[in-house]
Amino acid sequence: MMRLQFFIFLLSLSALVSGGETFHEAERRMHPVFSLSRLESQAGGRSKRAMPQIVFDALRAEERYAEYWQGLAAQTLEQQLDSKSRLNTQLARNVMLFIGDGMSIPTITAGRVYLGGEEKQFAFEQFPFVGLSKTYCANMQVADSACTATAYLGGVKANYGTIGVSAAVQFKDCAAQSQPEHQVASIAAWAQRQGMATGLVTTTSVTHASPAGVYAHLANRNWENDAEVASDNGDPNLCPDAASQLINSPVGQKLNVVMGGGRENFLPRGTTDASGSPGRRLDGRNLIEEWKGQHTNSAHYVESRAELLQLSNQTSRVLGLFAPYHMAYHLDANAAEQPTLEEMVQVAMQILERQSAGRGYFLFVEGGRIDHGHHDTLALRAIDETAEFDKAVRFARSHTSTDDTLIVVSSDHSHTMSLAGYSSRKNDIFGINDGQLAADDLPYATLSYANGPGYDSNYLREGGAVRRKNLRAINMKNKDFMFPSTVPLESETHGGDDVAVFASGPYAQLFSGVYEQHFIPHALAYASCLSDRNMCVDGGVDRRPR
Repeated sequence: MMRLQFFIFLLSLSALVSGGETFHEAERRMHPVFSLSRLESQAGGRSKRAMPQIVFDALRAEERYAEYWQGLAAQTLEQQLDSKSRLNTQLARNVMLFIGDGMSIPTITAGRVYLGGEEKQFAFEQFPFVGLSKTYCANMQVADSACTATAYLGGVKANYGTIGVSAAVQFKDCAAQSQPEHQVASIAAWAQRQGMATGLVTTTSVTHASPAGVYAHLANRNWENDAEVASDNGDPNLCPDAASQLINSPVGQKLNVVMGGGRENFLPRGTTDASGSPGRRLDGRNLIEEWKGQHTNSAHYVESRAELLQLSNQTSRVLGLFAPYHMAYHLDANAAEQPTLEEMVQVAMQILERQSAGRGYFLFVEGGRIDHGHHDTLALRAIDETAEFDKAVRFARSHTSTDDTLIVVSSDHSHTMSLAGYSSRKNDIFGINDGQLAADDLPYATLSYANGPGYDSNYLREGGAVRRKNLRAINMKNKDFMFPSTVPLESETHGGDDVAVFASGPYAQLFSGVYEQHFIPHALAYASCLSDRNMCVDGGVDRRPR
């Protein structure tokens, strides 16, 4: 009798979850269905129930039929078989690494809708090989752009906030930074040793964390000029800043192309640039003039789009600094004054091809302001920057051959933005969910952040109570609208989830699977015969069979 009572107790316990909800009820709550007719949908309108009672039509009439999807699958299968059955094991004469800073997988998904629909694809999504990169730092669960740059450019995991140094260097440790045994060479240095032309292009300051990974060794990513080093009680002579290293380090001096923002870090205090912005250096040096003095007359310094696009085909090097610090968001930029990322990449590729002398080139490209948009929960800006980044990728792939040019596209880390709810196809990605109301009878945004400054702009405090604003009364398409955040923070944080890696060209197959982020430059180097010269003969042109 006791056993029977105990069995009945277990059955009743297993049938309940919190609040007396059965497992079947919980299943229906967690996995809502959309099964009503159009008439029922029109009668009920947007639902606030856990199971939204609404139906949406298929985007196109043919999508209602199984044959449409079966045909699409057959087409995809044919493409997959074709791309996967013919592995390219030629030498990667040219290597381009594109990093969308903060370009999380949800950013890519939302970007497709921004392009025109859920079924759309970015150019890099059409690359045949895709993997996932694990982004954590040596000492942190969620990474920043400094330790990740050391990983995907230097092949070594580093501590949070440090660039181009091993994890033996702690944040702000000037003495450790200065020790050669702690300094990590980047793939740009590896390429230069093999006689390849090299360059970097970014929409941030050229001294910012990601591009600095190409040429610098820093115990603090904020040491972009000597004033920042001094403010941390560091010795700029012992621990040179990023701008100084760009102009004077062996790798920096050999770069054929440097484009982005950051003029203020190269100019002394007491001087201003063409826009009237003051320099920040304490040492009195004008590093732009020093760069000009280091190179021949075929090297050019430019500050505007017109100057960039008017460079002669005899140009051997270019230093382009198009803003006092970061370049403007695409949505804010004066198109007549500021070049797009695509235009910078176009000029960079032309110069690098000419200067490679048949040895090939390495180009690093960063869409850096995707990250900044997310930090301020400005989803429209972040996703528009992603679309601009993709234009540069599209140009690079369409103007090179997959036979000899390897292009890899990835991100350094993710963000906390998510895409949620039960909206119809092609519902405005920057608008409200059109299939469901929240429990407070108010609509909610399709895009939102786990934390960030969007909290304050989306909540009202009245009489000690906090309630959400009605998003219907807000212009969410305003580029300055801060999307809702769950946790109030001055700046939205990075995310710790894996990021996607897309590859096309020689040895692109190496980038399939799930791997540590620091594997990326080693795979790039293998494809281009930079790291293991014993695998190559004839000066790195032919490979020995394994």
